[in-house]
Amino acid sequence: MKKFLIPFLGSVLLCSNMMVAQEKWSSDRADGHAPISIMGDHTHNKGEFMLSYRYMPMWMDGLINGSDEIENGEVFDRYMAVPQDMRMDMHMLGAMYAISNKVTLAAMLNYIYNDMVLRSKMGMNFTTESSGFGDIAVNALVNFYDKNRQKMHANIGVSIPTGDLEQSGDTPMMENARLAYPMQLGSGTLDPTIGVTYLGQIDKLSWGIQPKFKFRLGENSQDYNLGNRFDAVAWTAYSLFQSWSVSGSLSYFDQQEIDGVDVEMNPMMMPLFDTTNSGRSQLDLGIGSNFYVLTGTLKNLRVGIEVKLPLYQDVNGIQMKNQLAGTIGLQYSLSPKK
Repeated sequence: MKKFLIPFLGSVLLCSNMMVAQEKWSSDRADGHAPISIMGDHTHNKGEFMLSYRYMPMWMDGLINGSDEIENGEVFDRYMAVPQDMRMDMHMLGAMYAISNKVTLAAMLNYIYNDMVLRSKMGMNFTTESSGFGDIAVNALVNFYDKNRQKMHANIGVSIPTGDLEQSGDTPMMENARLAYPMQLGSGTLDPTIGVTYLGQIDKLSWGIQPKFKFRLGENSQDYNLGNRFDAVAWTAYSLFQSWSVSGSLSYFDQQEIDGVDVEMNPMMMPLFDTTNSGRSQLDLGIGSNFYVLTGTLKNLRVGIEVKLPLYQDVNGIQMKNQLAGTIGLQYSLSPKK
């Protein structure tokens, strides 16, 4: 992955050499927030409050083994059913509140709907669905540097296991069968997260870098955990106007394989019941835009949109191929009355 990330990160960091004025970084512009898919990218001043909503669809289609596409026939040699395509829709509500100029608290709640089409060895297509609330995330963003229009803060948080792990549905092989690991709604474990965010800007340009680690503590109620995860994203945005910016990003994640097994999932039935087919790394290109309302009744409302396309993906064993992901969101900030 270094051959993808190093040139981009290098170009982003070079922008810091263009700083001339001893000014502080500002969020009072369209590119003052990162692309809408990135969480925990900014902090607030004491007493400021922000509400957000994001709609995040993702599409998967076809199968890959490692990084190579494969056909159904190759999978039916080992399994009774093969996933064909899947769509996940996530609705996320967020809130942020700054208890001081140093510390901003944040919480996120999401509702998930999954739809997967599978084909049996007899050639019959069938659909499974799952839906419900996922895990709740709570975070603290702690500022430790703000100078020369550059800013850094720590991202410290934990994911609370509120998502259901016993989603079931009817299939041609069995009624009320446990659905595959990707169809479940949470991790089932307490998952601490730690990371850091770096921000910088000049008059028309802004940029940022954010690496984060998520750790799974212990096993969940079904005797497995989803594996630790590393995420890193770098972005840059250009202000066409103070109220409108466009952005580009590169994001990478490495998800380790599932540790343990849910005994309700027979690994011979389908690839996504078999934990040897879990864990992946992926590099995505993101293209987005932010719109910021400067005056009027809706002042401080932001509207963001971003589309992500996989540039590279490599999986353990046989898994579904990610095709496209998107995020559309609203962010509305309120400042304390003076």
